[in-house]
Amino acid sequence: MTRHMQTELDHLKEMSFNLCADVEGSVAKAVQALRGRDSALAEEVIVSDQRINRCEVELEEECLKILALHQPVANDLRFVIAVLKLNNDLERMGDLAVNIAERVLFLAKDSPVSIDFDFVAMAQKTQAMVKDAHRALVNRDAALARSVLASDDEVDRLNREVYAQVEAGIKQHPNHIGSMFNLLSVGRHLERIADHATNIAEDVIYMVDGEIVRHGVEKIK
Repeated sequence: MTRHMQTELDHLKEMSFNLCADVEGSVAKAVQALRGRDSALAEEVIVSDQRINRCEVELEEECLKILALHQPVANDLRFVIAVLKLNNDLERMGDLAVNIAERVLFLAKDSPVSIDFDFVAMAQKTQAMVKDAHRALVNRDAALARSVLASDDEVDRLNREVYAQVEAGIKQHPNHIGSMFNLLSVGRHLERIADHATNIAEDVIYMVDGEIVRHGVEKIK
């Protein structure tokens, strides 16, 4: 590998790290806005999506430039392709954070519901999955990637709990069905963010071990 190519791969890692940090920040702000019924913070998340979209385009262009100019092979090629796929997943996570923020704008206009929908544990688990999936990619750590896959089951369980809470809440507060369904959407959006983190982890496992683990398929090399 030439020194110039290594420099560009290092720059690619930095760009992906920055985009991941922006997306993590958007998810965290969206959940904070939900807890505080904070319309201003929700608007910040919506506005910041423009920056995430711009970074997504720049990262894709950098990947394509490396592929065209350096024609990487073996592990380096797998890494660049994995970053391309990560880029798409991160952009979708940013969109889902916006979706949560939009739900907050609706909820802030409605009177509070006296039911404790605790999204904190679910949000923390989801954010940890995003961070670990990206760290697994940068460090080419298949073991960490597999731990992300395992965490997805816990997020799915928490989402089922949210569904049950919403179902009970509709019975207790029939006049707040709109708010209940918006809360249900928040749980679904967090679960989808976790799914995208899982996608990244699966790509890392393929990059490192040459093993396809999607759809229960194993040891295809």
